[in-house]
Formats: sequence, C-alpha cells, structure tokens
Amino acid sequence: MVLKPVRVRFAPSPTGHTHLGSGRTALYNYLLARQTGGQFILRLEDTDRKRYVPNAETELAEGLRWLGLEWDEGFDVGGGYGPYRQSERRDIYLHYAKWLVDHGHAYYCFCSPDQIEKVRQQQIRLKQNPRYDRTCRLLDPDEANRRVSSGEKYVIRFKVPDSGKIVMSDLLRGNISVENQNLDDSIIVKSDGLALYHLAAMVDDHLMKITHVIRGSEWLSTFPLHAHIVRAFGWSEPIWVHLSLFLKPSGKGKMSKRDVARLGQEGYSIFLKDLENLGYLPEAVVNWIALMGWSYDDRTELFSMKDLIEKFSLERCTPSPAAINFAKLDYFNGTYIRSLTNDDLTHRLKPYYDVIGLIVDDNTLRRIVPLIQERIVTLDDAPVMSRFLLEDDIALDPTGFIDKDIDKENAIEILSKSKLLLVGLESLEPQTTEIAFRNLASVLPIKLPQLFRILRLAITGQAISPPLIESMAVIGKERVLKRIDFAIESIRYGTP
Repeated sequence: MVLKPVRVRFAPSPTGHTHLGSGRTALYNYLLARQTGGQFILRLEDTDRKRYVPNAETELAEGLRWLGLEWDEGFDVGGGYGPYRQSERRDIYLHYAKWLVDHGHAYYCFCSPDQIEKVRQQQIRLKQNPRYDRTCRLLDPDEANRRVSSGEKYVIRFKVPDSGKIVMSDLLRGNISVENQNLDDSIIVKSDGLALYHLAAMVDDHLMKITHVIRGSEWLSTFPLHAHIVRAFGWSEPIWVHLSLFLKPSGKGKMSKRDVARLGQEGYSIFLKDLENLGYLPEAVVNWIALMGWSYDDRTELFSMKDLIEKFSLERCTPSPAAINFAKLDYFNGTYIRSLTNDDLTHRLKPYYDVIGLIVDDNTLRRIVPLIQERIVTLDDAPVMSRFLLEDDIALDPTGFIDKDIDKENAIEILSKSKLLLVGLESLEPQTTEIAFRNLASVLPIKLPQLFRILRLAITGQAISPPLIESMAVIGKERVLKRIDFAIESIRYGTP
C-alpha cells in the first residue's frame, strides 16, 4: 500500500492520435497521485522530430481533460521542474551524456549508417542477432575526443557491460533477469545532438523526482537499458510498473491498422477523440479502461472517479493481457446515460444534434430526453432515434401497414377514425390521449397493439420507436394530423 505522496508522470510522444492504452496509463498515474496527495505530471517526449505531429499535443490535452484528468505540472501549465518538453531540454541531456562518456559508461560512435547496415546484413546471413558490432567502443578515448573536436559526425552509444546479467524489479512481474551479452549498445544521443528517449526519460525522471514509472508493457524490451543507465549514474531507481498489453477484441494479438479500420466501420474506435465523437461518456470510458488491467474484487463493476481514487491500488493490477471489449463499453455507457439527470443529459446531447444540423431548442430536447434515455446506448444514437420528432416530413412505406389481419381499407379506416378522435381532443396530454385510444380500440375490430402499430407507422415512420403517446405530445397536434393524412394518401395511392 502506497502511503506517502508520489510523483508520477505520463510521458507520451505527440506522434498521432491519443489511444486507449495511453488513456489508461495516464489514468492509473493520475489515480495514484490523487490517492496519495502527490503530483501528476504531463511531460512530452517529443525528440522524435520526424514523427512529430503538431496537432497531437492539443488532441492529447483535450483527450485527457475530457476523461477528467488534470495535471499538476506539465508542458501547458508549467511547474517547478520544467521545461516539460524534451525538445526544450537538449543541453540538459548533453550534459548528462557527456558525464556518461567521461566516466566510461558511454562512447562516441563514428560509424556511418551504411557501415552499420553492411554489418547488420552480414549478421543476418550468419543467423546472428543483428546489433551494433561495437567497433567504436574499442577506440582510444583520446582519439575519439580528437575526432569529435575536428567536427566529425558522431552519435553517443551507451556501453552495456559485456558480461554478467542485470536483474530488474517490476512491481507486477517481480524480478526480471537479462544476460548483458544479449543487449545492444544503443544510441542515446543522435547525430543532430538530440537525446533519445532512453537517456532523456531517465534523466527527466531523476531530475523531476519521479517515484513511480507506470508505463506500457511495450517498454519491457528496453527496460534493461533504462535500468543500466539509471545505475550508471548511481541514482535511486523509481518503482517500475509495466502495465498489461491491450489485445484486439478477439483476444488474439495486438491491434493492427487493419483492425483499427475495421473497428471504424463497426462504429467503434481505440482513439479518445473518436470515442467522444461517437457519443461515449467520459465516465463510462474511465470506468471501462480502469478495469482493463485492474480489479477491486470479483463483483464490483461500476466506479466513479471518486471511487477509483479511493479504491485503486497498483498491487491489484495484473500483467495479463486484456482484450478490448466494446460490448462492455456499451454496457457502461448505457448505464451511465440512464443515471444522468434530465438537464445534464440535455446539455450533453445538444452538440450531437447540432453536428448533423438537426435544430432543437433546449426546452424541446428536455421533453425528448425521457422518451429516449432508457433506449440509447451512445449520445449520437439520440438524434437518429428522435429525428421523427423534430422534422416536418417523414418517410413512409405504405406496404408496412398491411398484414394478414389488416388490408388497405382497414388501415385507412383505422387512421381516419384515429384522426377524428385526435381532432376532438383539446390537447395531446399523454394520459388523456391514451385513454381515448383505448376506448377507440374497444369499438374497432382490432386489438390495442394493432391500433398502436398502425398509428406508430403513420406518425413516426418506424415500426419501433420511443413511446408513441408521449411522442405525439412532443410532435404536436397539427403535425400529427398532417402525418395521418399523409399516411392515408400513401396507403390509398402509394407514396408520392
């Protein structure tokens, strides 16, 4: 159990859309910080300038804030340990890289990319593990310094011990042991003078006093290098936590670009911005991703952010891969939608009507909400489900009115008598209207469900809709009568 305040960081690379895995990593860091009264830091690992996407920073911040995560320090809010963009910390990294070189833990490498590729191809032909052959590791330090001073192009590589093994401790996985002979002398500073993540992140974690490094399992492969770098400086290691991997919904393998495209066709996405646009509530997404890698017990499923802050613990996280279950997200989303007040749901739904150009004022939408709240799964379901309530014209299939018990004449007669009934009503107050139609059904040669089926088709254009009587009250008497007239004409002559 963590008791004292922690300092944790979420350190993404702004190279594309913010996905679920990033959201979960940020969430777990945030929960631990809030639970212990510590600090949650948002840091940008933006030294990969070739893959850098300028808009990704804005999308990242908006996505995290949409989830309800606020950071105490970061690239856009400042803090006492900035700057919080790695691209702005170049001189800091070069200072520490030079320290590693001066103390024998790193070296200058002058090998050209062509030389390295030739060696790599040779290793592949010999069925060896491709890696740098350490040519420059054997250079005399004085000669290396002379070549640097002369302006020769170079990178800096970390000097991994050539024997023994390194044992690292991961909170979820226990001790992990790796033979040093299987590790590469990785580049830690590129030829343009920019540090790679491997050095930059370790330096930043130390200088920013990070107590727990909670990150994705994709970093397990470079975990030995990172531990070596920290130990070369003689720094205390943070508590390392590598979270479980996300698998595709089938549970077989990681998500590919093809899988992502297929999800889009099915109305789902792994990107936070898309989930917002698709009508998912942030509360539901937070609840959903919290349980993909952590559980409180075998029974409890619904957790508010307050609940998660109180109950979350790293010890109850699991290293086992988690399949992305969108059916579970739909379940959570529907559950949270049904828990919202009328005003809250009205406020959240309004943008989804606006985006498709469906005009609805707040008062009308408040009347619509009770009709659809129990039926929608996502917020963007609402405009589709309630379009018939707002538009003047609806599409009709005149053949839909006819079945084995009702022919054209019967359908026209039922609608005509329904129209006369409605004309005689002062208003379409639901309780009064329902009683009137029950009385009408009692004198017709059909039962009430058959009457309502005919009316539903005429008034909504749909075989299935929100409650009919309440819907009529929202549509209004004039438009209801107009639709019944249109239905009668459609049945009699076919849809114009």
